[in-house]
Amino acid sequence: MPKPERKHRGAAPIAQAGEPVRIAKALARAGLCSRREAERWVAEGRVSVNGEVLASPARDVGLTDRIEVDGQALPEVEPPRLWRYHKPKGLVTTHKDPQGRKTVFDSLPEHLPRVVSVGRLDVNTEGLLLLTNDGALARHLELPATGWMRRYRVRAHGSVAQEALDRLKGGIEVGGVRYGPIEATLDKVQGSNVWLNIGLREGKNREVRTILDHLGLTVNRLIRISFGPFQLLDLEPGGVESVRRRVLIDQLGQHVAHTLGLIEDDAAGTGGGRRKPSARPPGNAQD
Repeated sequence: MPKPERKHRGAAPIAQAGEPVRIAKALARAGLCSRREAERWVAEGRVSVNGEVLASPARDVGLTDRIEVDGQALPEVEPPRLWRYHKPKGLVTTHKDPQGRKTVFDSLPEHLPRVVSVGRLDVNTEGLLLLTNDGALARHLELPATGWMRRYRVRAHGSVAQEALDRLKGGIEVGGVRYGPIEATLDKVQGSNVWLNIGLREGKNREVRTILDHLGLTVNRLIRISFGPFQLLDLEPGGVESVRRRVLIDQLGQHVAHTLGLIEDDAAGTGGGRRKPSARPPGNAQD
């Protein structure tokens, strides 16, 4: 089944595990489709709750509701998971590209469930991209409020003094956009290029490239080497590795982990239990 993009909503509050959710969200969390697809399925009369065929997606469902698609019960929900992925240069971080370019999600191993990315890396950026099967976890990790540093290795054409890089610690405004504090150090000079180490917490669109362009540098290689406590290390380009659940819980903290449904209890997600990664959508789910 195609895996359409689930758009991120920014600073949305984290829903408590087990709270009633809209039917579209319940279907998306079960890994069947995006919320937009779920709304279309409802309009097509394919979704029922407790035996009632829904006519509108404006319906909340909870743990005790029986949800069916094309007459088949919803697969059990898998707890949130996180993967480290080494994104190669040349892939776009979207599920469907209007220009027909190859995407990150086209390139993932078949055994992975439906996943979304934690933020994005542009087509010419390589390195660490976090993937998750849970939209709420993705939104939480994207927020600057987490305080997690994103670190990059950068090769750029031109020259720059460490003093100019040091001034970025107080933030900078470029083209009317204010960027927060940035850690930047000059690693080495290599011919007409410089290698830099960059650390930032906000991750605005094309932030590294924009700021270095302002300093007279042209980025010709950009590699993200870490996102908070998670590092690229020796993961090969195109490689995917699961983050152990215990590690994820430790990094998020007990409260957030419980809120996101990582710590199991009787209220761990609509429908309860876990969904097997190999679960397939009922009926004909092709677009």
